Amino acid sequence: MSDTDDEREAIRERKRQELLEEAEGPAVPTEPIHVEGPEHLEDLTADHDVVLVDFHADWCGPCQMLEPTVESIATDSPAAVAKVDIDANEALARRENVQGVPTLQLYAGGKRRETLVGVKDESTLRSLIDQYA
Repeated sequence: MSDTDDEREAIRERKRQELLEEAEGPAVPTEPIHVEGPEHLEDLTADHDVVLVDFHADWCGPCQMLEPTVESIATDSPAAVAKVDIDANEALARRENVQGVPTLQLYAGGKRRETLVGVKDESTLRSLIDQYA
């Protein structure tokens, strides 16, 4: 093979990989995504098959207890993990009927499927995600 043939083959392979990645959709992030508003949450739930949303507040002790669990789930679960600060996104929290924190909502296929209120252990959350992944 000539250098030109090698270059063409490399270009074809690179293009094939790009097309495969594009067809698979966006990769699942390995850290929580901080939601900046209703449209951002809608985009996340549309772009990812399964999304775990953590509605929290900085002043909330139980939310702080849950944070390491949420971080751990984000690193290696099939779900994208999103965090919504209810003080910075009051209208979004109201729209999603968040009445206490922490509130966890699981979206699958773009729709809210589950809502959990309070601190939950990691195995419970992983089992819930696995039901929809």
